[in-house]
Amino acid sequence: MTETNSTSEVLDFANGEKTVLPTGLNVLTILTFIGSAIALISGVWTYISAEKSYKAMVDAQDKMADAPAFVKKMMGPEMLELSRKSMENKLPIMLLTIVGAALCIYGAMEMRNLKKQGYILWLVGEILPVVAGLLFLGAGLFTGFSLIFMLFPLIFIILYSVQKKYLIY
Repeated sequence: MTETNSTSEVLDFANGEKTVLPTGLNVLTILTFIGSAIALISGVWTYISAEKSYKAMVDAQDKMADAPAFVKKMMGPEMLELSRKSMENKLPIMLLTIVGAALCIYGAMEMRNLKKQGYILWLVGEILPVVAGLLFLGAGLFTGFSLIFMLFPLIFIILYSVQKKYLIY
């Protein structure tokens, strides 16, 4: 049985050296492209809808008396404050989200060419929006449902770190 590689998995470098893109790195970079596209859309959407979301949160506060305890926790004063901060800092949050997503996309493209610098660029792009959120929104960002979304960067950092050994340039 012969093993063949499709042309999409073989990298042909300028010096004539052909290298196979590892499957794990291939899958991770494709997921990074998808996640970064979602982050770009989400960053712009959050900017556009920040004021509307805050007003909806304020309106919901009046109806909280009859709500169950878990709903009160999700829509309580801490979340109202988080929504207010999001509205006030919507421009820098959007810009840093876009820069982070762009760095992730460029870093993933570089890693598809097996370049080590791609990992560093991707890592900065992955951490930048989290740090920006912490700076502009405070520690309240790491509570409740938002905490689940903070696990994705951590998981990807671990997975890319395992694949880092394949980066040779």
